[in-house]
Amino acid sequence: MSAIKKAQMTGGLPRMDLLGRLRETQIVDTKPVLPAEILSLILEHLTVLDLVRFARVSKRMREMVYDDTRWVRRLQLMGCWNETAARIAAEEARRKKIDSLNTTQEQQPKKTPAANGIVAARAVAEAPGGSRKPSIPHVSVTAVQKDPPKSRIAVLNRQDGENDGFDFVALSPTTPETLPDHQPVDTLSTLEVISTARSIRGAARQEYGRIHGALNLYYKDALRSKHPSNARIFRVYRDPVQQAAMLSQLVKFANSDLSLGWQAREEKLLLMMSAFEDAVSREFEQGLKLDDVDGRMKKYAHVLVTLNGGQRAVDLWISDNPVIKDRAALGDPMDCVSPNNQDHLFLEEAHSFLSHLSSAFNAQVTVIDRVFPASVSVVVPYLQKIGNEVLASYIDTLFVYLQGKSTESYVRAISGVYDQSLRFAKTLRSPQASGDEFYEAVDKLVADIFAPYATTYFSEELAFFKRRSEIEVSGWERQLSQQDASLESMYMTNINRQADKRDFLTSFKKVVMMPVNVLPSFDISSRFGGKSPAIRAIDNEDTLHTYQAPPSQGSSRPDTPNPSNGPAMLISRSGTPIPEPPTTELAAKAAILKSKLEGIRTLFSLEVALNLVHMAKSSIDRAAVFARVKGTFDAEARNECEVIFIMLLRTLGDRHVKAGFDQAVAQLAIYNPRAASDQSQPGVAPLVMFLELVNVGDLIQQMLDVFYEQELVATKLTDRHDFLNPTVKEKKRFEQMLDERVAAGLNKGIEVLMAEVEFVCATTQNVEDFNPGATGMVINKIVDITPSNTAIWVVEVVSAHTKMLVGSTDKNMLDVFNQEIGLRLFATLCKHLKRQRISVAGSIKLISDMNHYFMFVQSLKNKDLLEYFKALRELAQIYLIDPSDAKELAAIIADTDRFHGIFRAEEVYEYAERRADWYQVKSRVEKAMYGIGCCMM
Repeated sequence: MSAIKKAQMTGGLPRMDLLGRLRETQIVDTKPVLPAEILSLILEHLTVLDLVRFARVSKRMREMVYDDTRWVRRLQLMGCWNETAARIAAEEARRKKIDSLNTTQEQQPKKTPAANGIVAARAVAEAPGGSRKPSIPHVSVTAVQKDPPKSRIAVLNRQDGENDGFDFVALSPTTPETLPDHQPVDTLSTLEVISTARSIRGAARQEYGRIHGALNLYYKDALRSKHPSNARIFRVYRDPVQQAAMLSQLVKFANSDLSLGWQAREEKLLLMMSAFEDAVSREFEQGLKLDDVDGRMKKYAHVLVTLNGGQRAVDLWISDNPVIKDRAALGDPMDCVSPNNQDHLFLEEAHSFLSHLSSAFNAQVTVIDRVFPASVSVVVPYLQKIGNEVLASYIDTLFVYLQGKSTESYVRAISGVYDQSLRFAKTLRSPQASGDEFYEAVDKLVADIFAPYATTYFSEELAFFKRRSEIEVSGWERQLSQQDASLESMYMTNINRQADKRDFLTSFKKVVMMPVNVLPSFDISSRFGGKSPAIRAIDNEDTLHTYQAPPSQGSSRPDTPNPSNGPAMLISRSGTPIPEPPTTELAAKAAILKSKLEGIRTLFSLEVALNLVHMAKSSIDRAAVFARVKGTFDAEARNECEVIFIMLLRTLGDRHVKAGFDQAVAQLAIYNPRAASDQSQPGVAPLVMFLELVNVGDLIQQMLDVFYEQELVATKLTDRHDFLNPTVKEKKRFEQMLDERVAAGLNKGIEVLMAEVEFVCATTQNVEDFNPGATGMVINKIVDITPSNTAIWVVEVVSAHTKMLVGSTDKNMLDVFNQEIGLRLFATLCKHLKRQRISVAGSIKLISDMNHYFMFVQSLKNKDLLEYFKALRELAQIYLIDPSDAKELAAIIADTDRFHGIFRAEEVYEYAERRADWYQVKSRVEKAMYGIGCCMM
């Protein structure tokens, strides 16, 4: 390289040294030392003073400190932030902003596009720095709050005209000696600084700053005080209520203190509040001992409520309550049990206990309204204490004693006391500020007390009903087997069975609607009422043999099996039973109906059915008490009622009614009219018994229908429209069983009835009735045109049995039964007619008989059946034709239209052969009919 140096040039423009410029450039590192997450975590543990100092470091730090979520969290820790109210306020502010912008745009005058362009260009040209960015007006979304007044305390420097919310926070620590004695802010407003805090998004820092400025001095002073009584709040505020309010606020304010050592500070503050609470509690106890309700008790109860909700005062008042301390004076549960008979209960004693408890409770509620403010829940914990220590103790003692002694008394006591407890709950007076939640708490308390016994009760109630029903049916069967099983049938004369049954069912409905449990009612007008002695006497019987006298008396008919456990009657010295008259309407109606049904006493008993129904009513009424309060025992209680009704249907149907019908059908099957010893009555003894059985079966079914409608459907214990419901299915099964037994019995009964008709026709029809002079004794007498004794007897037998079904079955079954009897009677009469010889003189008697049969069938009101007997009546005319009119006789025989298609010509010809002079007119009739005569082959 050449060592010649170039000469330096002077003058002219200097050359630009790009590398030099780059060398002079300094690289500035703008990345933070710590990540933002760690900085945010550090900020969580700084005091408020340190946060304010930290915010002054840079704009970035200020943004982190001023983050609204940080201050919202502190407000939430104090319990003064309502997110729902904040959201509503934000939505309302946004809506107002949009409305304001829309209003501003509508008020501006419309300009042409050219003018708008000129204005925009001018705005760009006038922009500072020559920038071409158009200026956009800034609209603040946050609500503008009024700045708090300034004080002697140093105020933070504001940046960019924004308020940091801490105008009363001193950046330098202040010694206790320099603290002023009074706040610059109104002391009364300080008492409500937390309760008046607003929930506004974007203004949480300002709200916290306002609270901090009001409470921080008291908070720091309380922590520095060596003794709680030396704290500033006790010097500034002299009223105990105000002191309690400030202490309560300081405890809440301490929750927002997240800096190091917050546990120790919180513990010291709680010790101060505990000392204050102890002092106030001692004053409250003194008022409680002196019974100073409107003085000390009321004053210091309000202080404790203001301090921390008043739970200490509530506990002191409940623990020293006279109702709980003197609960033994309200009543003894053992007074409900008879010392001589454990099956007998005196539930009036439980009624008296609940009455006294209600009066005492209502008196204490008056004290609660006078002492405690309405915002404090005193009556609910007091009610729970009363329930657990007074009511539950009484009930537990009674139920535990009865559970191992008597099942009947146990189930009656649980249901009866539960019903009385529900009525007792309605008599309790609620405090002035409480509403429906008080009575809901009362119902829940009663349900909780009875919950341990509910499941056991339902199982015991079901087992009790099952055992009693089995005893009822087995006792009747056992007593029946001990009596003479001979049938002493008594035919029921022409009585109106439908009217009798309707009269009986009317009385039965009254009894079904009658209460049967021992439930002394709480009268609304007199607060507590009771039943009459008569009703209590009925209730104590429980099973209520509806038309049976009390255990020391007898039934209305001594020869009827009595299923009761006790003695059925009084026995006189001579051994003759002394019948007692019925004492109730249903008893009288049942006794009358029973006397008419004496003939079926060996099949099944109406007494047993009534007793079973009443037992089921008693059990269902007791179980239905638990279905009154929804949501606790109602589902289980409804199921229990349905199971009891199903068990009633099965016991009454399978064990009692079905066996009776089967026995009646068996007696019909072996009946032989020729072997019957007594033919003086126009009736078939087994059939009469069976038809009466149908009447009683129909009556029992109607009783069950009434019971089902009034006890289960009307009380909404079951749904009859639910075809899958077990009670609906079992009820249909019972009705189907009854219909099947009735149909089988009626079919067998019709056969027996027709056998009886054939026997009557064969044994009572005189030869000379239709053929006078057949015996060779020709006596000139006046022709008798009245029906024969046989026809009258047959009609009486058949009509007596058909009338017995009127009112006992539905019309369809009655029509089928009558039609079947009519058709079989027609066939029997046709068979009987073919056995007779009828002369022209005797045809008048035959026509009278046929008219008599026709009138009977006409009373059945069956048009189809009436056509058969019209044809039978026309058939009798062929015996009235004189032998000389053979052609007329042949014409009648050949005229099938005359007999409405019932008889063919061949059949009429067979009946014509029963003429006494048939062999005299046969050739002429055949010649007229077929055109042939007699010839020799």
